[in-house]
Amino acid sequence: MSLYKITTDDTLYETAQHGNSRYPFAYYPEDIWQFDFHRIDWHWHHELEFMVVEEGTALCLVGASRLELPKGCGIFINSGILHRFEAKSSTPIPNIVFSPLLLAPEGSLIYEKYVLPVIRSAAACQLFDPQVSWQSEILLILQQIFALQEKEQKNELQTTQLLLQIWDILFRHLDLTSSFAKSMQLTHQQARLQTMMQYVHDHYREDLTLEEIAASASVSKSGALHLFKTFIQMPPVAYLIQYRLTQAAGLLHTTGRSVTAIAEDTGFANTGYFCRKFRQHYHMSPSEYRKHKA
Repeated sequence: MSLYKITTDDTLYETAQHGNSRYPFAYYPEDIWQFDFHRIDWHWHHELEFMVVEEGTALCLVGASRLELPKGCGIFINSGILHRFEAKSSTPIPNIVFSPLLLAPEGSLIYEKYVLPVIRSAAACQLFDPQVSWQSEILLILQQIFALQEKEQKNELQTTQLLLQIWDILFRHLDLTSSFAKSMQLTHQQARLQTMMQYVHDHYREDLTLEEIAASASVSKSGALHLFKTFIQMPPVAYLIQYRLTQAAGLLHTTGRSVTAIAEDTGFANTGYFCRKFRQHYHMSPSEYRKHKA
């Protein structure tokens, strides 16, 4: 089975276009399990996103939160927020991604009064639990939107009407008391984290140190530790090792190169250490992984 992979630029900004300039809306009937390494990796976009877990359990890392969403639950992810989805089995997550401008034109009263306060808030996301009445209402409307995309060809007007209904409910229940300054601080912190993550992606084959990773974003070593642990719940060096293992797994799957050569090419100076770390992460040896993926 061909696996999907999300594409991003150097800042982890998702490069795929969601809809078009005339109708900036896209529907994705995705399954996390069908993505490379069973995860939709770190990315962000200016668009708003709503997602529902149809089966299984989705692990959502959003902003500084780590959330488990069981079947029937959903989530709203705000504009510009770094996020990642993981799963341990087949986990269909129908989702919609759309520009805030679909709700109202920039500069209009509706946009200034009801859309911009949400985008500018420090609310990175909002969970939807079917046991909570207003959240259940949003989940039901989302299901209507999904059904429209799968059955109706001319659904733009109905879809937009339903999106406005969701936004009305969301706006009335979101905590928007957090300051714009706090939101900007969150954005600044995320930008620094993204800079360090991209530095790891570009230099993972080298003998990197915590000091070098921190210096790439002009922060102290303690600042780098804080940002990584706050947003992705692991220290920088652990992220470096995980990224190296991910790259090694890809080479095991797509090439016939030896385990030793792959270990060296992905930044591991010692093959034995590489094999131990690989088994800890993937619960099988590199050779077993290659046979499993064959």
